[in-house]
Amino acid sequence: MYLRLSDEQKMVQKTIRKFVEKELIPLENEVLRNEREGKPSLAPEKLKELQLKAKEAGFWGINTPEEYGGANLGQMMMALVYMEVSKTFVPFTFGGSADNILYYANAEQKEKYLLPTINGEKKSCFAMTEPDAGSDTRGIKMTAVKDGNEWVLNGEKTFITGGNEADFVMVIAITDKEKHAKTGRDGVTCFIVDRDMGWKSEYIHTMGDWGPAGLVFDNVRVPEENILGELHGGYKLGLEWIGFARWIVGARAVGTAERLLQMAIDYSQERYTFGKPIADRQAIQWKIADSAVEIEAAKWLVLNAAFTLDQGEDNRHLASMAKLYGANMGNRVVDRVLQIHGGMGYTKELPIERWYREARLWRIYDGTDEIQRLVISRNLLKGHVKVGQYV
Repeated sequence: MYLRLSDEQKMVQKTIRKFVEKELIPLENEVLRNEREGKPSLAPEKLKELQLKAKEAGFWGINTPEEYGGANLGQMMMALVYMEVSKTFVPFTFGGSADNILYYANAEQKEKYLLPTINGEKKSCFAMTEPDAGSDTRGIKMTAVKDGNEWVLNGEKTFITGGNEADFVMVIAITDKEKHAKTGRDGVTCFIVDRDMGWKSEYIHTMGDWGPAGLVFDNVRVPEENILGELHGGYKLGLEWIGFARWIVGARAVGTAERLLQMAIDYSQERYTFGKPIADRQAIQWKIADSAVEIEAAKWLVLNAAFTLDQGEDNRHLASMAKLYGANMGNRVVDRVLQIHGGMGYTKELPIERWYREARLWRIYDGTDEIQRLVISRNLLKGHVKVGQYV
C-alpha cells in the first residue's frame, strides 16, 4: 500500500497550483467588487480567455475520454484538480467536459448535444429536485405524457445549478405513474430538452454567490428521440449524476480549507496583542492544529473515494462519507479562521465571510448531512458494506 502521490500526479498538482496562483487568485478582488455591485463574478470573455490558457497548458477535458479530445486523467487526478482550483473562489472550470450521464446519449444525441457541450458551444444543466422533492428524490411529481411521437412535460424543478445559463436541460419526469407509485424509483425517464422547446427559468436569490434557477415546464413538447438512456430508466441516471457530485463536494471543501488555514497561520503571526503575536496564544494554536488534522482526514476520505472509482468499484458509500465529513470539516475550519481574524474576518474586505456563506451550502446540496448519515448507516446495518471493508 503506497500512501503517496505518483510523480505524474505531483506534476499535475504542481502545474494546477501555479495556474491558480498566477491566473486566478489575482482576480479575487475584482470578483468581490463585481459581486458587491451586483455584476457577474467573472465576465464570459474572461472565463474563455482563462480556459484557453489552461488548454494550452494541457488541461482540457480533464476527465473526458480521449476519443472526444479529453485528457482522461482519472478520478484521483480529478480530485486533486478540484482541491487546487477550490483554493480560490474565482468561478473557474476547465473546459472540454460534459455531465457524466450525457455520455449515455446515442450517436445522434452525441452529435447534437455531447460534442457541442465538450467544445464549449452549448451549456447544459441537470434537473431532478422539485419544490416538494429534494432529498427524497422519489417524491418527484413532474410528468411526461406520450402524445404521438412526442412527450408533453409539465411541472417545476428548483435549485438547478446552471439553469439560468443552460441551452438545454437533462430533466427527470414521471412517464409511468403506476410504476412510480409502487416503488418511487421506476417509471421515470430522463429527457434532453432544449430551452427553445419552451421551458422557462427564473433566478433564485441565495445567501451566497450560488444563483440556482427554478425551471417551469408548461406543456413543453419533446420529441421521442430526445429520451436520454432508456425509457423509464431515468432514476438510475439521476443517482449516477448525484453520486459523482457528492465526493467532489468533499474535494472542494479540502481545497478551500487549506487556503483558509494558510490565511489563519499567516495572520496569526502578523497580528499582535499585548506585545505578542496571537500565534503564541494556545487558543489560536489549538484552532490551527484541529483544522490541520481535520483537513488531512477529509483529504484521505476524498482520495479513497476517487481511487475506488478509478478501480471500477462502487464508491457510493465512500462518496457519502467524503461528502458528509468534508462539508462539515469545511464549515468548522472557516468558522475558526473567521474567529482568528476577529472583526476583519467579518468584513467584506477579506474573502472569509464569502467562503463562510458558501461553505454552509456544502452541507445541503447533492444530499444533505441527514441523507448522507442515512445512506451510511443503512449500508452498514443491512450489510451492504462491512466495517473496515475499504483498506
